[in-house]
Amino acid sequence: MTKTLTILILLFSAFNNGFGQSKYTLSGTIKDSTTGESLIGVSIRPSELSGVGAISNEYGFYSLTLPEGKYTFVVAYPTYVRYVRTVDLRQNISLNVNLSSQIQEIGTVEVSTRKKDENVRQAQMGVEKIDMNEINKIPVIFGEKDIVKTLQLLPGVKSAGDGNSGFYVRGGAADQNLILLDEAPVYNASHLLGFFSTFNSDVIKTATLYKGTQPAQYGGRLASVLDIKMNEGNSKRFGAQGGIGLIASRLTLEGPIKKDKGSFLIAGRRTYADLFLLLTPEERGLRKTKLFFYDLNTKLNYRFGQKDQVFISGYFGRDVLGLDAFGLSWGNATGTVRWNHIINSRLFSNTSMIVSNYQYAIKINGDGFDLSIGSRLQDYNFKQEFQFFPNARNKITFGLNAIHHGVVPGEVIGSEGSGVNNSKLSSRLGLENAVFVSNEWSVNEKFNVLYGLRGTGFTVLGNGEVNYTFDTQGQITDSTAYAKNKVIKNYINVEPRIFLSYIYSKTASIKGGYSRNVQNLHLISNSISTSPTDIWLPTTVNVKPEIADQFTVGWFKNFRENAYEFSSEIYYKSMQNQIDYRNGANTQANELIEGELLYGIGRAYGVELLLKKKIGKLTGWLGYTLSRTEKKIDQINNNEWYLARQDRLHDISVVGIYDINKSFTLSATFVYSTGNAVTFPTGKYTLDDEVIFVYSNRNADRMPAYHRMDVALTYNIKKRKRWESSWNFSIYNLYGQRNPYTISFRESETDPTKTEAVQTTLFRMVPTVTYNFKF
Repeated sequence: MTKTLTILILLFSAFNNGFGQSKYTLSGTIKDSTTGESLIGVSIRPSELSGVGAISNEYGFYSLTLPEGKYTFVVAYPTYVRYVRTVDLRQNISLNVNLSSQIQEIGTVEVSTRKKDENVRQAQMGVEKIDMNEINKIPVIFGEKDIVKTLQLLPGVKSAGDGNSGFYVRGGAADQNLILLDEAPVYNASHLLGFFSTFNSDVIKTATLYKGTQPAQYGGRLASVLDIKMNEGNSKRFGAQGGIGLIASRLTLEGPIKKDKGSFLIAGRRTYADLFLLLTPEERGLRKTKLFFYDLNTKLNYRFGQKDQVFISGYFGRDVLGLDAFGLSWGNATGTVRWNHIINSRLFSNTSMIVSNYQYAIKINGDGFDLSIGSRLQDYNFKQEFQFFPNARNKITFGLNAIHHGVVPGEVIGSEGSGVNNSKLSSRLGLENAVFVSNEWSVNEKFNVLYGLRGTGFTVLGNGEVNYTFDTQGQITDSTAYAKNKVIKNYINVEPRIFLSYIYSKTASIKGGYSRNVQNLHLISNSISTSPTDIWLPTTVNVKPEIADQFTVGWFKNFRENAYEFSSEIYYKSMQNQIDYRNGANTQANELIEGELLYGIGRAYGVELLLKKKIGKLTGWLGYTLSRTEKKIDQINNNEWYLARQDRLHDISVVGIYDINKSFTLSATFVYSTGNAVTFPTGKYTLDDEVIFVYSNRNADRMPAYHRMDVALTYNIKKRKRWESSWNFSIYNLYGQRNPYTISFRESETDPTKTEAVQTTLFRMVPTVTYNFKF
């Protein structure tokens, strides 16, 4: 594979230098002039050439190679002042640019917006770039700005429901989403069972969602990649921002380590619902209840000369729920060290070392005994990525990635008086390696291509304990002890990806694409909703890598001078080695858990429509998804197709943001979706005075449809020197809809011969007030 990468680079170099005219490179970094933050996705284009330009990468670096000559370069970025510079390109030139976000009138300087037709021109499809300004205005539960909740308002992305931590993308299960925070994987990215996400919006710089259409440098999940980058910290001056709400508060501090050379950022957040419980009457027994979460984000960066910069970032978060003798806690911890190096004007290097840890613990305290049940997952990750800019129409990304997975599915620890023998399920170890190469090729003004190849290998490693293999009935067929880290089995897969766009008019394009994705980490859960106590398992001898092939076509059109954007995408995804569970499967603390699993195929297909208004006092979007997700698993439903639990036929979202004036903004959202597929009992019988329910086909029933409206009003207080502040008033579930969280069945208290359904609803109407500030 290394030889292939080298040959490819040489071919592009030969192509670049194969003409008689000399060519030179303009390169550099682009930053915010006020904070020193690097800016991602800035457009740099020569006004003399059409269809030629560069985009700054995730660290603000750009490179543009052109024939010798004199050019006027235009640097443009949303809400920033456009920068114009004339350059006589007769040698390689380094040009660093500082953009101002303040409107000024200096010569030919003018205010710019995002490239108006970017959605039409880019080859990539199934991509959502989140506007952090929109997140600040969209109403959410408890008044907390939430990037994950905002994503769930987009076509093809579905909420798992109130009180659920996951989300579904194009028919994929919750575990089929790769969530990255500064390149570190985050598992169970939620707080308080899904009511808050793991991500503090005050520290987020950019967030991009790929709906199974990610470039080759991403891998490891079937459905999507959510790539989140944290702010770097202000390298110019010290500052702070935060918010105080009824349920949670947050504070972010940032400033220079050395002005214009390095900076720091530290942010904390905590809920305090448990503090209100101290005010309840003692006889209710709630004063000792624990119900809170906290998280901490940190980031340091320092520039060594013009070509080297080092970043150190970390996240730590924990949830604690406790009632009387029962307690549950879970949390993530991540750490990333990155080194950026500009090798030359055309070649950029990023080296990353990453640690990610997720664990949960259940504690039970009784009379004279303590019992603890837990699980943990830890990754050690190394990634080397290069970006090569051979000419103005190509950008090649290539590199390698290696991850060591270590999973302890469960362990039980009891005190001496508990009468419980301490036990630990066999750990699962695996090594996941990948090499990748991709190229963004602007063929001409009308035709763009993004193509790439990812080669993955997963090695199942011994754990120093006995490993079991099972037959199709879940019975043990063999048991072998392997030394720790001894190679047991290798899985090799190749993942091709290609996306094309053809711009047939100034405001419209058609696109198509194909991608293959492979997944080697699997979430074990047989409940209706995801839970912090669900178990992760890597690929083993019994559990094969999951594989998905997705085909996508789309039409993109802008109207009224790009004030309106419309897109329609149709996708079909076939999936191999899908996992489901035997009826009555025991998934908790089960040493033989793999014997409870069944395997088969899946398919998901649908249509996504999005109409977005970007300009004017009233902005927002209307999204609609029509989709179907099905599985065909051996020994389930007579080996016929059945609905996956995340299947929803219809999903509608409406978002409106109205700027009344400079001080007041009114926003509202409305969502509607078909209920999840579930299995309800179809009959019952009595055995030894115990009622036993009988179930028919898997997921043959439906939860009631879900719908809800939220509203918010934001009051922006007039800015005073360096102080900015605002009040946010919001109401979650405005009309008090009783959306079901669970539906259970029981004998009727008045007539035991009858069975009644009992619906549990979490929240009907939740008003909140939050004060936000920044200085």
